[in-house]
Amino acid sequence: MNGHRRAAIVGTGLIGGSIGLALRARGWYVSGTDLDPAHAARALELGAIDVIGEDSQAEVTFVATPVSAVVPAALKALASSALAPDAPLRVVTDVTGVKGPVLAGIEDPRFVGGHPMAGSEQEGVDGADGDLFEGATWVLTPTSTTSPEAFAQLRTIVSSLGADVIALAPDQHDILVALVSHVPHLTAATLMGLAANQAEEHGALLRLAAGGFRDMTRVAAGHPGIWPDLCAENRAAILATLDQLVTSLSEVREIVATGARAELLDRLEAARLARRELPSPIWGTEDLVEVRVPIADRPGALAEVTTLAGGLGVNIDDLVLTHSAEGDRGVLILVIEARSVDRVRQGLLDAGLHPSSVRRLD
Repeated sequence: MNGHRRAAIVGTGLIGGSIGLALRARGWYVSGTDLDPAHAARALELGAIDVIGEDSQAEVTFVATPVSAVVPAALKALASSALAPDAPLRVVTDVTGVKGPVLAGIEDPRFVGGHPMAGSEQEGVDGADGDLFEGATWVLTPTSTTSPEAFAQLRTIVSSLGADVIALAPDQHDILVALVSHVPHLTAATLMGLAANQAEEHGALLRLAAGGFRDMTRVAAGHPGIWPDLCAENRAAILATLDQLVTSLSEVREIVATGARAELLDRLEAARLARRELPSPIWGTEDLVEVRVPIADRPGALAEVTTLAGGLGVNIDDLVLTHSAEGDRGVLILVIEARSVDRVRQGLLDAGLHPSSVRRLD
């Protein structure tokens, strides 16, 4: 164990187990706990963790529990790693799909909300995969109380697992995830239920299911256990998105009912173009630039810049925060794709910040 970086996992299921496997593959020493001792034992057997138990010396703790259990688990981890002022920084994060309620219950600067946008139809630690986060988006949600050092440290660790990190404000995350994750899952489950009911009368129906149906309903195969809590905690955003979906489906129904061929083609073509414009999960490393941004040396300054970039859909490939030896200012160095630099510069200017230089990396 000497010389190894140390991490702790609270909740050794699919995501927690995958994080453990990914960290261990990179030389970390990983401890793990679970409310069900059998789950922790299985994680140890499968090599997702090195040892069962807590680790107050862990550099980072990932809380991978259902959303209703995140706050108490995170507060416990933070309390167990209370530090002297000159001790190394230890960070706690979570992986749940709702951020607003979690951040409302935790104000410790060492806690950084997180959400890896990755998953599998597999269940539990037996479905864990150390490569699960390769090319996946991992959202971090810093707030005005987040330690810049904690954010930077966690961002580096998550990036090392192969994920593309994006920063969003907690409320923005919850609105967006309702659209791209929560409502699609509910829609897939509803469509699958409709097909299953039809199949009772028409036995060949599910055997005829083609690629489009299978693609749309794939997520319905995921374990349902997490969804009641997610829907309860993100109710407002989910209901608003469902209302928009119902309205749009009603409009499509009217188009089909009236045989409005041109309007139907316009809608389908707009959807096709939008689908083709979805960003690739693969980020190039040969065309990067370094943007230097003077910022106030105060809590929340880093969160403002990183969530601004996230809101613009810009991936930060790397970042460094340097503090001024004198005064109350520092410099944030962002490494981003060259094609995104104009968007970021304008966004920074609109926010009252002034990037001092841009340098292409060779």
